Amino acid sequence: MRVTQSMLSSNMMKNLTASLARLDTLNTQVGSQKKITRPSDDPVVAMKGMTYRRSLAEVEQYQRNFNEAYNWVENSDSALDKAKLALDRIRELVVQTSNDTYDSEQREAAKAEVAQLKEHLVEIANTKFGEKYLFNGSATATKPVSVTAAGTTVSDNVGKMELELSKGVYIQVNISPGEAFSEDLFSTVDEVVTALGDGSTGAQLSGLLDKLDSRIADNSTARAKIGARFNRIELMESRMAEQAVIASRILSENEDVDFEKVVTELTVQETVHKAALSVGSRIIQPTLMDYLR
Repeated sequence: MRVTQSMLSSNMMKNLTASLARLDTLNTQVGSQKKITRPSDDPVVAMKGMTYRRSLAEVEQYQRNFNEAYNWVENSDSALDKAKLALDRIRELVVQTSNDTYDSEQREAAKAEVAQLKEHLVEIANTKFGEKYLFNGSATATKPVSVTAAGTTVSDNVGKMELELSKGVYIQVNISPGEAFSEDLFSTVDEVVTALGDGSTGAQLSGLLDKLDSRIADNSTARAKIGARFNRIELMESRMAEQAVIASRILSENEDVDFEKVVTELTVQETVHKAALSVGSRIIQPTLMDYLR
């Protein structure tokens, strides 16, 4: 086959163009630190990247759900702790005033304090997290405890507030009003207030201690449930953190370049391109006059 000057020039330009394209690709990879900049560069990498990004987005959403779960259980536990302190104080006052040496004036003072503690318990029962009531089941827009002239009423909503903390895994983060602040609790406190004001004997006041102890035990049971859920949430969060690391690593392995390798390839390609330019400049230098001499 006869090799002409035109063929040499054409092949040289084709090879230089390919070399420039390779140089551009490597330069883009170094700058972006990504294997591809558009799906057409490598459809397989692009499709896998979409899947991995979706998985990572799900993990990140679950991690945000953990923050809300912690807010629910921690605020609930804090409220129940404050309620326990109020109940302990009521019990302490009952023990003190059950001594018949206490006169009516001292019992009236104790009665006034217990009445204030009851109001405090109502406020705790109506604790809100953001715009949601913590202790009214699924009816989070309505306060669970109301005090009227007829007495204290407690919501009977037992709906669950559940958050998805892993794919298909929902964890309850609330305590129903009946578990935390039952009508029995407030009726027992009302009995204490009445007994302190109607001249009940020390023995009659002491008889209320068993009821108070039962209400305190209910509080402890509710806190134990919250504590168990808190522990499970912590374990799930630890597992989810590991999944986030794995998902990020897989995504990086799919899309990110091996920086040292690409820099080395870019350096080699620059050398190759310079050599191609040098050789090409020698090939296209001769003209027709050179052949006629």
